[in-house]
Amino acid sequence: MRFISWNVNGLRAVVKKGFEESFAALNADFFCLQETKLQEGQISLDIPGYDSYWCYADRKGYSGTAIFAKHEPLSVSLNIGAEEHSHEGRAVTLEYEDFYLVCVYTPNAQDGLKRLDYRMSWEDAFREYLLGLDAKKPVIVCGDMNVAHNEIDLKNPKSNIGNPGFSYEERGKFTELLDSGFTDSFRYLYPDRTEAYSWWSYRAAARERNIGWRIDYFVVSDRLREKIKDAYIFPEITGSDHCPVGLDILW
Repeated sequence: MRFISWNVNGLRAVVKKGFEESFAALNADFFCLQETKLQEGQISLDIPGYDSYWCYADRKGYSGTAIFAKHEPLSVSLNIGAEEHSHEGRAVTLEYEDFYLVCVYTPNAQDGLKRLDYRMSWEDAFREYLLGLDAKKPVIVCGDMNVAHNEIDLKNPKSNIGNPGFSYEERGKFTELLDSGFTDSFRYLYPDRTEAYSWWSYRAAARERNIGWRIDYFVVSDRLREKIKDAYIFPEITGSDHCPVGLDILW
């Protein structure tokens, strides 16, 4: 079973840049999107064989998540059950017989870490949400989690210490999540792989020079570790400042 996640940084824009061709080529059972940046009715995107589930931000042109699925879920949940975190369209959860799939777009701490307090509140609420799901059945979480966990996960760690996405606080919350019973699937399989990034700044030809960050993840309940077949990053697929990431699970 194949899962794909991609922060498209504006779905209407990326549809004009070969999105449907990339979607077809990746041939996933589940295709999760972040930063769709649209409201209901603002796009007509009907992909044969898939049903779609959307979580919109209250604010137009901002945030937003979606899942395209070949398999009909038992239930669908939007956001994470906390009122203060229910306005930015940051999570979609599909329930299946053997697992939950959660697509997430984690809040950015922003320049100067001016939104760090909100980010920390989100992190705690999201971890509790996942633990509640995990108490019932295994969880597969994917999306732009807006943190490079360790120095291996970005090109220039020393100069980025304390910057949004590489602050000690954000990295610590990701460690807390993993320590609570979850596994970073890519690092589980490839603990020493370097220069494996999923996001590049639009500035200074960063993508061409592979000056990037790995901030897009598939995180799974620890008890799914042995079912992981492979984890992927697809830097050759363009259209966004992020590239898709993937996970193959054996059921």
